[in-house]
Amino acid sequence: MINYSHEVEKMCVVAKGPKHGPAPIPEEGKWVKPYQIADISGLTHGVGWCAPQQGTCKLTLNVKDGIIEEALVETLGCSGMTHSAAMAAEILPGKTLLEALNTDLVCDAINVAMRELFLQIVYGRTQTAFSENGLPIGAGLEDLGKGLRSQVGTIFSTKAKGVRYMEMAEGYITSLGLDDNGEVIGYQFVKIGKMLEDIRHGKTPDEAYKANCGQYGRYDEAVKKIDPREE
Repeated sequence: MINYSHEVEKMCVVAKGPKHGPAPIPEEGKWVKPYQIADISGLTHGVGWCAPQQGTCKLTLNVKDGIIEEALVETLGCSGMTHSAAMAAEILPGKTLLEALNTDLVCDAINVAMRELFLQIVYGRTQTAFSENGLPIGAGLEDLGKGLRSQVGTIFSTKAKGVRYMEMAEGYITSLGLDDNGEVIGYQFVKIGKMLEDIRHGKTPDEAYKANCGQYGRYDEAVKKIDPREE
């Protein structure tokens, strides 16, 4: 029962004009007029941060007919957030988008990522907006590096001593190559995820380490090579 104010009760009825519904949004290769949460599908990413801004979260959701079928939670910068991610990843799948938006996902950064991601999905700004049938469940894993580890860049620098590459998309940096001006021209790395995978599958640690070392840039031309963590 809807209650109307006295002023509204006295008003006469004026007919409504066009009833064209909501504007269509792109979803998995088709245009959809969303009337309810079940009309929403798509895979996309959202980034969030906590109030002290000491940590951040990248959240990936694969939504089919309004239901979260897949979640990937990646966090950085806060030890407590990693445990929050474990709980959030159990909470999210099976929920509708609206449920997830109004659920405590344990950590501020994850909650903010959910908010930002929700906006992208309901406005049709998803990664799969123009991909017919979207992406299969499990596609989120493709964002991860070899050995299913998040791709992380960790670089430290000071005015006094310059830059130190610690970790790049390729892996853990073991050595920086410098030219005769002392500038970085390449680096050597080890693919940690792939190395651990090889060890699990039977290789010795030494074999796995050697098999997963690589280099980038003009490392062979370096006149000086340094350990970025100790030199």
